[in-house]
This record gives sequence, structure tokens and C-alpha cells, in this order.
Amino acid sequence: MLPRIGISVGDLAGIGPEIIYKTFLDARLLKFCTPVVYGTATVLFDDFPRSNDAEPLTFRQVREAADIAPGKHNAVTCWEDDFHLTPGQPSQASGTAARQSLLAAARDLKAGLLDALVTAPISKENTQADDFRYPGHTEFLTTFFEAKESLMLLASDELRVATATGHIPLKDVPGRVTKELLNTKLQILLRSLKQDFGIEKPRVAVLGLNPHAGENGLLGTEEQSVVTPVIQQLLHDGYLVYGPYPADGYFGTGQYRQFDATLSLYHDQGLIPFKTLAFERGVNFTAGLPVIRTSPDHGTAYGLAGQFKADETSFREALYMACELVRQRQLLAGIKPLIPGPPLRGGRHE
Repeated sequence: MLPRIGISVGDLAGIGPEIIYKTFLDARLLKFCTPVVYGTATVLFDDFPRSNDAEPLTFRQVREAADIAPGKHNAVTCWEDDFHLTPGQPSQASGTAARQSLLAAARDLKAGLLDALVTAPISKENTQADDFRYPGHTEFLTTFFEAKESLMLLASDELRVATATGHIPLKDVPGRVTKELLNTKLQILLRSLKQDFGIEKPRVAVLGLNPHAGENGLLGTEEQSVVTPVIQQLLHDGYLVYGPYPADGYFGTGQYRQFDATLSLYHDQGLIPFKTLAFERGVNFTAGLPVIRTSPDHGTAYGLAGQFKADETSFREALYMACELVRQRQLLAGIKPLIPGPPLRGGRHE
């Protein structure tokens, strides 16, 4: 069997169904993976607006992942109710459907019925429920798979950027950035670069928290008291970790090209330059989990929903990366990979 890639559909009022649909119009993908979409295909693809000349896309609807067929487009039923969706207008129904799709896919991934999970965008606000109080996919999956910590790692051909703190208010960042947290996040990043990306001796840069990385304490002391001691200890232990670097100059001068990955200290510090440089091709990977999860690096894009103008590149890249990571972990486990090499990249497969 080829890698079984589960796909949660995200908020159906957004562009999730469209980018999934556009991605799988390329039938060559079935040579590299068995896609398993979590949702009812008729709701997902039969009724959503698309161009008049759009090709049909047929899914094999099954009740559970144990019945999926290799080499086919599969869809697992994970909700029973019929509901009407209005593109661009999130509703209780679309939030419930997103939650049910994610939960069903996560359960099957934990049960070993899937080899990886690709998540389409959700609305963090619209997905909330009494039994789902998470600010995003990363936090939910970290809890669900009982990982002590995880790491949001954005990756593209141009660069990799991780965030030490995730979906928290900016005012809370300084209190969260501790020596223990930085050491943990850097260890996850170093291990993932080696295990998942095949980099034997990765070079990692760490950004400063304050403007100009604190200017030797003039603009803040966190670099001197927290960040630098962690870097020095890791260097002493033989890891190639450097910094702290002022974020503006680091990205502005292209210094990031000298490193295999960059650790930013808060969400926007890393994601703004990443999305500026690689928005259409970027992939969000959750490092530190016992399973593989990727996603596009954009949101629900309600403003584009229903116009058939959404760009599926980032979602397709997330699918490719999931396949690559499955292949890499098979190699590490001494298993002959089922995906033909070399690794897939950006649609350039022959």
C-alpha cells in the first residue's frame, strides 16, 4: 500500500473544499499516496461553486478508514446531518463539520489506519465547542497525541521558520520565553531537522525578543538573561545553534540562507517574513509529534470562498511534504519506502 494520507476538510464555508478539489484533479497523485478525505463527498464537492468547465472528481465513499481502496480517491463519512453552506459565511454547521472531520481523522491516525494527516484551514473562533477548546490544530494535536511539547515549523524551498511560542497574545510572550521553553523547542527543532528532513548536522539561528536583539541590554534584557545562555549551552554540547539575531536585519539581509532553520520567539516575528517570502508554497508542519501532520500556511480565506479563485499550491505542497516525511521516517525505521524517489517537490514529478 502507498502512504495513506488523511485529509481533514477545515471550515466548509472557506476555501478548504476548493483547494482539496483542485489538488486532486491531478490523477498522478494516486501514484504516490492514497488520499482519504474526512467528510461526505457530495457535500464537499458536488454543491460548492466551481467554474463551468471544471472536471468531475469522483470519490469512493466509505464508512470507515479500514475500507479505503488503494489507488482511489476515498472519502470517510464523519457526519450524518444534511446542511446548507453559504460560501464565505461561517456557521455553527460549518464549525461542527470541521471539528468532526478533524476528530475522525485524528482518531484514525492514532489507530494506525493512516500514515499522515493534512489539515485544511479552520476558523479558530468558529470551531470552538464545549469539548474543543483549542486555539488551533497544533494545540489540539499536541494534546490528542499526548506529546509533552510540539513545535510549529513553517517550511518551504526557501527557508524553515519555527516559533517558540504559538497562538498566544503578544503581551504574554515575554513571560513564556524561559530557558526551559527555549531549550525544549530547540531540541525538538534539531531532532526534527535530522529525523524528518535528513539533515545530519543542522545549523539553527535564534532570533532576539527585543528590537536589535536588546542592544546589549539597552532595549531589553531577555537576550542576556534567557536566550544567550541557552544558545551557549547548546553550543557547548556540540549543537550548531547561533544568535540571538535582530529579526529585521536577519531577514532583510538574507542571513537566513546560511541556516537550515530559524527559531523565532513569537508567532508574527516568524510568520510575517515566512509568508512574505514563501506564502504560496509554504507548509506548516507540527514537529515533535509521534505522527506526521502538515497543512497549508494560510487560513480559511472566506473572502475568496465560492469564487473558484483560490490557489491550491500551499495545500498541494503540504500533501507532498506529508508523503516525503512518511518516506523519510520509513528510511529511518529500516523500511523500504513505497514512494518512488527522489522525494516529490512542488508538482515536479514525472
